[in-house]
Amino acid sequence: MPNQFDFIAIEGVIGAGKTTLAQLLSERNNARLVLEKFEENPFLPKFYEDRKRYAFQTQLAFLASRFKQQQKMTNKELFDEFIISDYIFEKDRIFARLNLDEDELALYDNIYGIMTGISAKPDLVIYLQSSVDRLMENIENRGRDYEKNITPDYLQELSDAYNHFFYHYEKAPLIIINATNVDFLHNPDHLVYLEEQIFEQPIRNNTHIQIIPDS
Repeated sequence: MPNQFDFIAIEGVIGAGKTTLAQLLSERNNARLVLEKFEENPFLPKFYEDRKRYAFQTQLAFLASRFKQQQKMTNKELFDEFIISDYIFEKDRIFARLNLDEDELALYDNIYGIMTGISAKPDLVIYLQSSVDRLMENIENRGRDYEKNITPDYLQELSDAYNHFFYHYEKAPLIIINATNVDFLHNPDHLVYLEEQIFEQPIRNNTHIQIIPDS
């Protein structure tokens, strides 16, 4: 399938299916897969137990981990390959604004401002929107123990923050998909339709794709 992109990033709230979609697209299109290493963050389980106490440590650990990956991705030899990732570097600040207090955010922003200027820039971003009910269902189905403390209220906060961020996003062409009733893993037609939109159609900013599920 022809490809006009060097770097495609997939984004969405926790449980939206971004990692699954990134894996499927990379396998089918011979791309190097870059996944966020959330399991390496030692503070994440503690964060879901006590957001206020562990937000800053969790955020800095993610920032450092994501930046290390970004440095590798901007290496010329690696970037000559077609890359698909399940996050964009800017997503880090969505969580920071939501979870850090004023003083913590000011310190965080000083560090983030240095890093974001040299992070890898995607040629296309795919944003998966989903209802909170579907997000909760996906989270429960994958059964990560530390995610059992995630609440619908927190997911709604995240969804609102993500929607606001991508409403104003202009750094790359953007495809927005309402994935509430879409199943890329078990319905090949959904995946094929998305690939056609990515690789065979001209992409403009804020392109909305409606994938109609089977009845």
